[in-house]
Amino acid sequence: MGGNGDYRRLRILHIDPEKNWGGGEAQVLGLLGYLAARGHQNDLLGNPHGLLLTRCRTLDVRAQSMIMRNDADVRCVPALRRLIRERNYDIVHFHTKRAHALALWVPRSHPRPKYVVTRRMDYPEHPSWYTRFLYNRRVDGVVAISRAIGDQLANAGVHQEKIRCISSGIDPGIFSQVSGSHAGAADVFVVGCLASLEERKGHQYLLEAAALLKAQGLKIRYELAGEGPRRAQLEAEVTRLGLCEQVRFLGFINDTAKFFAEVDLLAMPSLYEGLGVAALEAMAAGRAVIATRVGGLTESVIDGATGLLVPPRDSAALARAIAKFAESRSLAQRMGSCGRERVRRYFSLETMAKQNESYYQELVGCSPD
Repeated sequence: MGGNGDYRRLRILHIDPEKNWGGGEAQVLGLLGYLAARGHQNDLLGNPHGLLLTRCRTLDVRAQSMIMRNDADVRCVPALRRLIRERNYDIVHFHTKRAHALALWVPRSHPRPKYVVTRRMDYPEHPSWYTRFLYNRRVDGVVAISRAIGDQLANAGVHQEKIRCISSGIDPGIFSQVSGSHAGAADVFVVGCLASLEERKGHQYLLEAAALLKAQGLKIRYELAGEGPRRAQLEAEVTRLGLCEQVRFLGFINDTAKFFAEVDLLAMPSLYEGLGVAALEAMAAGRAVIATRVGGLTESVIDGATGLLVPPRDSAALARAIAKFAESRSLAQRMGSCGRERVRRYFSLETMAKQNESYYQELVGCSPD
């Protein structure tokens, strides 16, 4: 182990107490599958009712339940401390913000385990003793899924050498069969939005843009996929704006490739976004993306090449971007093709998993083969 440069199989504990959290569980599943295939031993502590614990049953992963209701719920700490001591892990990886708080309570010993946290959201991190103590003293590394998140952490006082930027990834093969145009009526342009129905996703501004475009006489339909606490409010807003014939709520969907096959582009009017897995999936499916200039979206979407970036909370700018594509489907298809190639080159699940493995090996003093 001691820096001899030899590749070694690692014992890794992954901790993810969330029930459902968008595309994040797909990232952890992809990482688990890759690490297991490489011969590493993976244990997983997950929510007993969560998607991750259910879906990892097909992998070579030792999984067990853990309940953590919020950041302050430390009832699982004694059992977690025992587990870490008994199983002699090389790496303990906290995959969600909620799990980060557990790093305050885990045993510290030299030289292992090494503690890693992943930061996926671009909510502002304010400078505080808690931030500095948690990320500088209690963990050995912080994985930021975008440079924007890494910069936020650094500005909050996290030591730059602690931060490693590793972008999220997807499986491009799932979307390889999606054709260059949507399967609906040729005279109707279809805008998709794939996001949980929460305030931070900015659906309100997409609906306001839709109202502006309807007033201009453009034939556009909107397919909103996802569930969340704001559904009733958004449905009421659709009625108020007179958009009932233009907007459809699809609820939660499993087959995102099918969703992208039926739309012309993806709109992401987010107020906060770590990187934007939905944007990566849309590009992999050959769809152009209109996104707000927030968080990691400025890294996943290249303005003028794979889509268009607009200011957040700006319905008029969003409407102009949608109109530009609706009036030139060839532009949407051209940018979609560029996006597909970009995802293949830079944002695959395999690339993400390899970079995490390399970071683990670096922390324990070895080198990947």
